[in-house]
Amino acid sequence: MEFLGFSLRNNLFVAPMAGVTDRPFRQLCKKMGAGLAVSEMVTSNSLLYGSAKTQRRARHDGEVAPVSVQIAGASPAMMADAARYNVDRGAQIIDINMGCPAKKICNVMAGSALLRDESLVARILEAVVTAVPDTPVTLKIRTGWDKTNRNALRILQIAEQSGIRALAMHGRTRACGYSGAAEYETIRQVKAVARIPVIANGDIGSPEKARFVLDLTGADAVMIGRAAQGRPWLFREIEHFLESGTHLMPPRVGEIREILLGHLEDLYVFYGIETGVRVARKHISWYTKGLLGSAAFRHMMNKLPTVDLQRQAVDDFFSALAEDHEHLPYLAAAAEAAASGDDSFEELAA
Repeated sequence: MEFLGFSLRNNLFVAPMAGVTDRPFRQLCKKMGAGLAVSEMVTSNSLLYGSAKTQRRARHDGEVAPVSVQIAGASPAMMADAARYNVDRGAQIIDINMGCPAKKICNVMAGSALLRDESLVARILEAVVTAVPDTPVTLKIRTGWDKTNRNALRILQIAEQSGIRALAMHGRTRACGYSGAAEYETIRQVKAVARIPVIANGDIGSPEKARFVLDLTGADAVMIGRAAQGRPWLFREIEHFLESGTHLMPPRVGEIREILLGHLEDLYVFYGIETGVRVARKHISWYTKGLLGSAAFRHMMNKLPTVDLQRQAVDDFFSALAEDHEHLPYLAAAAEAAASGDDSFEELAA
């Protein structure tokens, strides 16, 4: 896929997710089939540029191009400064967050709260585009603030007039959060009149769903978020299905053991040992969710305090699975629920 001057492997994008799409996860998803991976959002508050968290998020050493960094904030001037700050540190695409529904973001009029103030949207977009004239700027939104205030079409017009180069759209309003069905019809309406690429996002957790959304909306790409947590190989599965119409076999237990152990090592290096152990726990939980016997394993694993114990627990769990299964043994109900983002199947894995 040709996208904003870059040649991408495909039109499968990793959605920006706070606390998830750090550099190790982005690199892994690209390795396993994603064409583009957008960073977790970086604050536009210059007072936090010196914090360990912000400095980590601005490190892109060795990352496969293009490097897309999402910035968040409500001040045009601060957002412009944030764009320049991140471009100076290696960002090749700047993405603006106007889609996050989290209360702590919306309460400061950032994220999807900005959709309620179209004039402010215009000022922010124009300020950022002007600040980094040689860097493509993209925008991520929702369909509107709530179901009676859907203004995605108007935001598209503002974006195009401001020089935004692509629009990613989560098919829900801010009020919906992550509940209910995604509004693919709204994305289709936006794509029908757009003069820039449109990326569809929301509830895409299987090869069939990706094909359905691309066909229905006419979107140029799909963006996958929660379904890729602990399942980065989803991108190669979708890529294969879109190209051939057939499914890959489920990954082998031994392969996922090696992928997870490698992911853990990257986390330990990126965050340092103490923080790395804590961050690794959620990834281990995601990788093993829905697998036979995994609930008891996760309960035990979350109490382990050291890198060595984490490594050994993961190695032991997958080695035991490999004794009886060549491929990952998901419970059928768990696999279906995981693809839809439903966590209610947890007890099935006990």
